[in-house]
Amino acid sequence: MPRDSIETPARVPGFVADTHEVVNVGRELEDYNLYAADLALREAVAREGAGWAEAGLEAFGAAIGAAGYLEHGRLANRFPPELETHDRFGRRLDLVTFHPSYHALMTTAVEHGLHCSPWAEPGPGAHVARAAKFYLHTQVEAGHGCPISMTFAVLPALRLQPDVAAEWEPRVCSRVYDARNVPAALKSGITVGMAMTEKQGGSDVRANTTRAHPAGSGGPGTPHELVGHKFFVSAPMCDAFLVLAQAPGGLSCFLVPRWRPDGTRNPIEIVRLKRKMGNASNATAEAELRGALGWMVGEEGRGVRTIIEMVAMTRFDCVLGSAAGQRLALSHAIDHCRRRSAFGAVLVHQPLMRNVLADLALEHEGAIALAMRLARAMDHRSDRAEDLLVRLAVPVAKYWVCKRTPAHAFEAMECIGGSGVMEDGPMPRLFRESPVNAIWEGSGNVQCLDVLRAMRRTPDTVEAFLAEVRTARGGHDALDAYADALADDLLHGGAEAEFGARRLVERLALALQAALLVKHAPSFVADAFCRSRLAEGGHHHFGTLPPGADGAAIIDRAWPERA
Repeated sequence: MPRDSIETPARVPGFVADTHEVVNVGRELEDYNLYAADLALREAVAREGAGWAEAGLEAFGAAIGAAGYLEHGRLANRFPPELETHDRFGRRLDLVTFHPSYHALMTTAVEHGLHCSPWAEPGPGAHVARAAKFYLHTQVEAGHGCPISMTFAVLPALRLQPDVAAEWEPRVCSRVYDARNVPAALKSGITVGMAMTEKQGGSDVRANTTRAHPAGSGGPGTPHELVGHKFFVSAPMCDAFLVLAQAPGGLSCFLVPRWRPDGTRNPIEIVRLKRKMGNASNATAEAELRGALGWMVGEEGRGVRTIIEMVAMTRFDCVLGSAAGQRLALSHAIDHCRRRSAFGAVLVHQPLMRNVLADLALEHEGAIALAMRLARAMDHRSDRAEDLLVRLAVPVAKYWVCKRTPAHAFEAMECIGGSGVMEDGPMPRLFRESPVNAIWEGSGNVQCLDVLRAMRRTPDTVEAFLAEVRTARGGHDALDAYADALADDLLHGGAEAEFGARRLVERLALALQAALLVKHAPSFVADAFCRSRLAEGGHHHFGTLPPGADGAAIIDRAWPERA
């Protein structure tokens, strides 16, 4: 029979049907209030001095948790920045372009003062309120936090050079996000980046070879022309950068704008954008300075001391960013496990999964308690004890919280299972982001060496730290014993050997986290944390909480049903 004469059988009723009904799956985590759902954060905001900001944080958490706003985070990462080195006629542009969603995130951050509010509106709880917003907004998208953090951090350094600060501070503190690539004097608001490291030195910035040639008499506040390269320029689309270069008197710090005062382009030539495993929405570049004009900030030859004022703040924001990553991973893991059943029971009700989820929640609770305590210390740096605590505890927190976050992200991904590694979900982006804060602004070893340096040069930092831990004295036997052993090692100097610095910093972090939780968290949280983290041998893998830990209560606190 010819092919064109074959008859198609009549459809049998019910033969063509849906193959299955989609049940027992998760949901998109959206249209929820990031602040209202985070009980540990809300309690920290109140006790650390920013209760006045509660209503604003509540409104902020609702706005950025909306589905449409969360989509900006996804799109900003899906469409990363691109570099246009030249226009079509061959003229240099050195222009970095971004997806509109990136600009939407930046607009929100700037309008809410994440880049400046404690400096522009100082007062009780100013750093705490700003830290809470930065932490919440980072959960939407982490990469845009880099230029926001550096802009926030630049003012303490700029204020070391009052004449330069007088010109630039009003621009920094503007609540208007202006993305145009035009001279700073023509803009409604600016952002500031950083260019410290070079190929041959990395974190060892004293090995820098970029030269700064005085354009006149030289010295603090005067113009210089910089010639050299930078292997990492953070946020090259910013309007100005703090740059380290070798002046005649040694390594010094300079403020280098993208445009000269006469309206011509400053010769900061972008060689390429870095291809990073994470932090995709943010631009990081290699650049060459071909006589770029910059103004010395701070004393000549004291560049590291000047720029460290900026680095201390950005390191603190790394702690906030990693705590935010932990919070987001935890929220996704618990939400999924409350909706997914396997082997006859909802996952969150299965004892072993409950152990894992509760352990992840404890890690986050310790991280946010530590971060917000440091924010309060920053609000009170005129108090010597608080200033000393900041000096020692910031690198301690930066090492520990950032170091714990990749393992935390991985474990949360494993809770979700196979769907957790699919690129159409949020977990791969979260996982790729998780190592960034541990490496940037000084890797783990750099933080540990900074802790040892602080202990040697300013011994009072040790007593201030121990005094903070002792405020929880008598609250938990395991903490008392742990703190006593730590104090003995610290006060007798045996803990300062460089070979054991990582173990020392880990002990410092755990002691301070435990003390904060013993004082402020419910007993079921503090007890589980102390027994799992302070026992002999330490805490190795998530999901190894000891018998008696109230996993259900810890999980309910971390992710309330109403969320």
